[in-house]
Amino acid sequence: MHIDQLREYCLSKKGTTEEFPFDEETLVFKVLGKMFALASLKRWEAGEAAINLKADPEYSEELRAEYNSIRPGFHMSKKHWNTLYIHEGELQPQLIKALIDHSYDMVVKGMTKKLREKLI
Repeated sequence: MHIDQLREYCLSKKGTTEEFPFDEETLVFKVLGKMFALASLKRWEAGEAAINLKADPEYSEELRAEYNSIRPGFHMSKKHWNTLYIHEGELQPQLIKALIDHSYDMVVKGMTKKLREKLI
C-alpha cells in the first residue's frame, strides 16, 4: 500500500479530515476532530512505511501475537494504539484497510450520541 492509497482510503470515511497538528511530517486523520490514524511522511519517503491506529486493547494483544509487523503504538498509548509496520511486507492491503476501519469505528464508538448523529 502506498501513502496515496492510504490517504484516499482514510479520507473516504465519513467526517474525516487530514491535518498536521504536531509537525510538518506527521499526517493525522481525524473523524469529527478525533484522531484515528497517524503516519510519518518522512518514514514513508524513506521506505519505512508505518501507520498508528487505535484498537480495542484485547484485539491489540491478539494482533501483536499474530503479526510481527504489528507492535505497540510508537509514541502513543501502548494499550490503545498499534503501529503497523507496512514496509515489512507481512500485512496485506485488505488487513490494513480492516484495521483502519476498526480504528475509525473505535473512535466513533467513543463519541457522544450527538457527535455520532453527525455521521448519519
